[in-house]
Amino acid sequence: MAERIYRDSVHNIIRVNTDSPEGRLTVALVDTPEFQRLRRIRQLGLAYFAYQAAEHSRFTHSLGAFHLATRMIAKLRLGYEISERDQTAVRIAALLHDIGHGPFSHVIESILGFHHEDFTVEAVLSSKTSVGKLLREYSDGLADDVAAIIRGNFGRRALAQLVSSQLDVDRMDYLLRDSLMTGAKYGIFDLEWIIKSIEINEDGDHLYVSAPGTYAVEDYLQARYYMYRQVYFHRTLRSAEAILRVLFARALYLSQGPDVWRASDTPMDRILDGEPLTLEQHLELDDTDVIFSIKRWQHSGDRILADLAGRFLDRRLFKAIDLDMPEAERSQFVSSSRGIVAAAGFDPDYYFVEDKATNAPYSFYAKSSDEGGKMIYVESGFSRPKIREISEVSSAVRGLQEGYRIHRICFPAEVKDQIGKLYHGG
Repeated sequence: MAERIYRDSVHNIIRVNTDSPEGRLTVALVDTPEFQRLRRIRQLGLAYFAYQAAEHSRFTHSLGAFHLATRMIAKLRLGYEISERDQTAVRIAALLHDIGHGPFSHVIESILGFHHEDFTVEAVLSSKTSVGKLLREYSDGLADDVAAIIRGNFGRRALAQLVSSQLDVDRMDYLLRDSLMTGAKYGIFDLEWIIKSIEINEDGDHLYVSAPGTYAVEDYLQARYYMYRQVYFHRTLRSAEAILRVLFARALYLSQGPDVWRASDTPMDRILDGEPLTLEQHLELDDTDVIFSIKRWQHSGDRILADLAGRFLDRRLFKAIDLDMPEAERSQFVSSSRGIVAAAGFDPDYYFVEDKATNAPYSFYAKSSDEGGKMIYVESGFSRPKIREISEVSSAVRGLQEGYRIHRICFPAEVKDQIGKLYHGG
């Protein structure tokens, strides 16, 4: 059997059988410019400021998601009829689900106001991308099926949930991968038992986990909860994101003047003009473009832009304080802290940032987020087992539904003593 092998830090060996038409399509897709670009997009955005080993890419994660989709499909086929067309669509959707990501993954989305899934779907459906051309050459309907799975409106809902749900191959891979690469052990869960326990209900409209796998799902949801608290919402990571946001804000403010370096006819040039990127321009942009621009901006004639660029590049990040105080005191503290920053000679519009991040509805587990049959279901009972939503049978999951909120302020280290004194009532 001819095959291509990818050595992987999480799954060890990812095999693709190149004797089959689908296998040849898979390796051809991996070799496209759109997919190879993912090598230049960090999976964890700016987490490397907090966890120095978090240098892994969307490329490795996407291969991992593909591998898990392959394993899930193989398990489900033991008990269910799944057409070759649907198998291919699910595996390819898992492979391509992240090709629309921008530089540093999610952080640039919030700065520039786009959603990577929109670019992913456009790239899949385009007749101009290498990915789109390969999908159309393989079969007339494959591109539409892959796009439908990514959008969440695929007709075979249970199969689509393998790629997009609260228990999908995307989340399962990134938890294990991010945990390994950061060195934080919070993201480890019993993957093998979940794969063993995955099933499809009689109506075929959602996945569920058989009774022996309930504890493995609890483990998975708790892993997700702690990874958000300890990694994805880490103060240092969020501080780096805060600097990147105000850095872009300053660059955009100055963009029509001489103090912002820009290379003409490039995606960054269009961004500085405040124009949305076309698909082609978006797929030209990666982490290196942003870093190179910031390296140039540290020599700007504008003091604020140059200083913020230097702070970002040299990891002289803002300090962050969690506002663990009653709401009545919080607004006064924020106002006073902002005043301290201004009195020290820093423009508070750029040197004082409130971070009010909240977990997205799917971050831990939210029963109310089920807009498309994406809640997690488990089998419960012995003599006459029923399929029930997991929080109905798990007190551990009910506890996670309370969610997690943060409210922080970020400011230059130069004023940490004054703000620290204010915080402690000095």
